[in-house]
Amino acid sequence: MTSQPLNSIPVGHKVRLNAIQGGRQLTRRLLALGISLGSEFEVINHRDHGVVVAREQNRVALGSGIASKQI
Repeated sequence: MTSQPLNSIPVGHKVRLNAIQGGRQLTRRLLALGISLGSEFEVINHRDHGVVVAREQNRVALGSGIASKQI
C-alpha cells in the first residue's frame, strides 16, 4: 500500500488513513473533525490546493497544509 498526499488523489476515490504526518495538535484537530487512523473516506472535491472529503454523511474541507501531508 502506497502513501500519497490527499491533494494528489483524484476526485471520487476512496482512501483509508494509514498514518498522520504531523504532531499531536494535527492529530487532535483531525479527530475533532471525525477523521481518525483507519477511517475510510472519499475525496469529493479539490479546492485550490485543499481538498473536501466525505465520511458517511459528513463532509470536511481540509486546507492545503493538511491535504499536502502523506496518508
